[in-house]
Amino acid sequence: MSASSGIQVSPDLLHKFSSAVEDETVRLVKISIESESLVHDTSLPAEGAFLDDLERLQTLLEDDTPAYVLTRLDNTAEWLAIFYVPDTAKIREKMLYASTRSSLLKSLGSQAFVDQIFATGKADLTRESYLSHRRHLEAPKPLSKQEQELADVRAAEKASGVDAYEGSSGRRTNVGRVGVKWTDEVEAALNELAEGDGSSLVILTIDAEETIVLHSSQSVTADEVGQTLPKTDICFALFAWANARGGSEREIVYIYSCPSSSSVKFRMLYSVHSRAAYTAIESFFKTTSTSPSFASRKVETSEPGEIDERFLLTELGAATPIDPANSGASTPVTGDKKPFARPKGPGRRR
Repeated sequence: MSASSGIQVSPDLLHKFSSAVEDETVRLVKISIESESLVHDTSLPAEGAFLDDLERLQTLLEDDTPAYVLTRLDNTAEWLAIFYVPDTAKIREKMLYASTRSSLLKSLGSQAFVDQIFATGKADLTRESYLSHRRHLEAPKPLSKQEQELADVRAAEKASGVDAYEGSSGRRTNVGRVGVKWTDEVEAALNELAEGDGSSLVILTIDAEETIVLHSSQSVTADEVGQTLPKTDICFALFAWANARGGSEREIVYIYSCPSSSSVKFRMLYSVHSRAAYTAIESFFKTTSTSPSFASRKVETSEPGEIDERFLLTELGAATPIDPANSGASTPVTGDKKPFARPKGPGRRR
């Protein structure tokens, strides 16, 4: 089950934003959700530098009403996406705006947006708040003891002319281009997943620094996947399925699990990173020496416990999975309803 709201961008908004991109005098575009559609609210021209114009949001936005604001930076080709969802907004509106954000960026072209801000109040949208946000992004991240030791080893090898980690480092550079950060433990787990030959599950989560970290890695069967995923926490998972769909191939299945009981804050966080994480992980597997098969379809669910072999086969589009209890006979899996059988009419009177 998808975590997306299904709300689409209106044709008028597409036209207005396209025009704003071409017109370098436009500073910002405000967007709202009305009648189950993303619509253009207002556009404002630039009156000064970006930081000066940012203060105009204090009067443009309402205290209790969510909105999206797309703001052009001083580099006129770059845009900042602001997701304004006040703490005092209604729960339904919070959910709606959180689950529609990715659809908005995808429809307008996510490549135009170089940064994103999540604001729960107008205080998050001041000059000082934005500068603090940039300092946080640009500050070097603290390393764990293990990461520091690894960095020291790499520095020593580089100084001695040994580049034992070139392949790994190259992959991280590629990952960075799509805005995804992950730890060395994640990379090691993905490498092990790619090079293995059995069925196993790697579960990934996002920490406070918005870095993908390893939650767990273990051998499981397809029927055990749902019971292994966190019951209440959102996660990304990679299931390496040996003899996938009853064949001889081993396939990697990407799973996005977003339990319905998870908080709005984490729904927004994971929704932002879901597409980039999928793209980065798919690219990573393509660069490994084994290059395992990566399922073309993603599996998304809000009820992790429902994932078993039959569920995976249905989501991946397998119409006839193998039934091992029936000597290899095929058992159709389909969501098609049986045709309605018209009842017989009354008998002819004599």
